[in-house]
Amino acid sequence: MKKVTVFSIAVFLVLSLAASCLAASTVSKDGYFKGIKLCGKVRVVEYNPDIKVQVVSSFPDLNVKVVDHFPDQIGEWQFVEYGEDFTIQFVEHFSDIRIRYVTSFPGVP
Repeated sequence: MKKVTVFSIAVFLVLSLAASCLAASTVSKDGYFKGIKLCGKVRVVEYNPDIKVQVVSSFPDLNVKVVDHFPDQIGEWQFVEYGEDFTIQFVEHFSDIRIRYVTSFPGVP
């Protein structure tokens, strides 16, 4: 019987964790993230956001369509200076969700 080394167990655990993180989307099928419905009025902030967002061109968690009025469907966002439903911060790394801007068919892909 072969000996299992601590190194091989560590490598297996790291790869398993990485695979599960990549496979799981943080946005629910209903379009919620940690209880926040991902539609409505959005304010961009520099510090203490509700959600950290990374803009990507492929494999998004949410397709976002920017609208001027009545953002009532999942993925429709209206950017505002006050009266927001939730706040976001744009980041390059360590994001909570990944979005892709679209002109049609917003929502969870």
